Amino acid sequence: MILNELWRLYKTDKQIQGFSPNTLKAYALQFKMLAIELGGEINVSEITLSLLKGYIAKQSERLKPSSLGHRIRFVRSLFRFAYEETYLPYNPSLKLRNQKWKNEFLNF
Repeated sequence: MILNELWRLYKTDKQIQGFSPNTLKAYALQFKMLAIELGGEINVSEITLSLLKGYIAKQSERLKPSSLGHRIRFVRSLFRFAYEETYLPYNPSLKLRNQKWKNEFLNF
C-alpha cells in the first residue's frame, strides 16, 4: 500500500470517529509535509524507524518544540492506525519519541 492510500484510509477512519473538520485539516497539513519528505508514492512497508527519525530530525531544525510534538504525534498516530488495521506487520513509529524540552531558565 502506498502512503497516499494509507492517508485516505486514515482520514476516512477519523471522519467516522467524528473528528472535527479543523482537526482533519491540521492532520492533512501534517500528512502533506510527511509526503513531501518521504514521497507520497512510497510503499508504507518500506518506511522504517530510521527514516522517520531522519524526517523528525530535519523538522526539528526549524520547528518549535510544541510544533514538533504535534508532528511526532501525528506520525505515531498514522502508523499506529496502519499497524492496528493490519496494513503493516509492525509499527515503525513505535519507538519514535518527543524530544526533551529545554528549560532556558535553568541556564545560569
